[in-house]
Amino acid sequence: MKKGLILEGGAMRGIFTCGVMDVFMENGIEFDGAAGISAGAVFGCNYKSRQIGRGIRYNKKYCNDPRYCSVRSLIKTGNLYEVEFCYKTLPEELDVFDRETFKANPMEFYVGAVDVNTGEMRYHKCEDGGKNDLRWMRASASMPMVSKPVRVDGHKLLDGGMIDSIPYKYMEELGYDRNVIILTQPKGFVKKKSAALPLAHLMLRRYPKMRDVMDVRHIRYNQQLREIEDREKAGISLVIRPPKDLGVSRTESNPDELERIYRIGRKVAEERLEE
Repeated sequence: MKKGLILEGGAMRGIFTCGVMDVFMENGIEFDGAAGISAGAVFGCNYKSRQIGRGIRYNKKYCNDPRYCSVRSLIKTGNLYEVEFCYKTLPEELDVFDRETFKANPMEFYVGAVDVNTGEMRYHKCEDGGKNDLRWMRASASMPMVSKPVRVDGHKLLDGGMIDSIPYKYMEELGYDRNVIILTQPKGFVKKKSAALPLAHLMLRRYPKMRDVMDVRHIRYNQQLREIEDREKAGISLVIRPPKDLGVSRTESNPDELERIYRIGRKVAEERLEE
């Protein structure tokens, strides 16, 4: 039996996940492997590096810093989240990512992104937390329309949440049969077709497969939620989700709001510890 931790994305809703993970780590809860998509990838890496509090700490500290996330960066570089700051300056200097612990921890850690040329998911096992692993994490979290595709290992990639927002099937295929799934939407949530699709079609006109992916994203996502509920009812998976809509912006820049979301995650995790 292999125990897995599966982390949905959701931009700054992922701070809820940070709260849950910190409580798990504080209580010595370990998994054989974890998989994260988008925010689940860039925040989830802290579980393997055993860095309690890192996710909420640097987000609160830098959420108002234009080097972290800004329209200026989007206009100047094509990326809403500035690559040099987020994936070099921050993890190497300002809030150091513990690569040594990441590498030494036997827990497997997987991330996923969409190949913009084929419209297919690509997954990557992060081994050492080095530059290549960070490029995969960045690719997994590179939201369409506000990010450039990331070139890594022969692929051009964007946000994995466009296809596989919650990678439970991928983990099951790897033999993980007892999984904790952390969602960032409440029970009963139904994703609607995006009103931004016409703009997305225009901006992604060079990548017709990616446009096709986005057209059915809401259908795929809602099917995943139904399947997860089935697993929850069958006792196969433990599902942790917010009690209600978190009411937070995808690019939330208010540290108090981030703290609020984090505290909700902690509270929910503490209530579910005995399970």
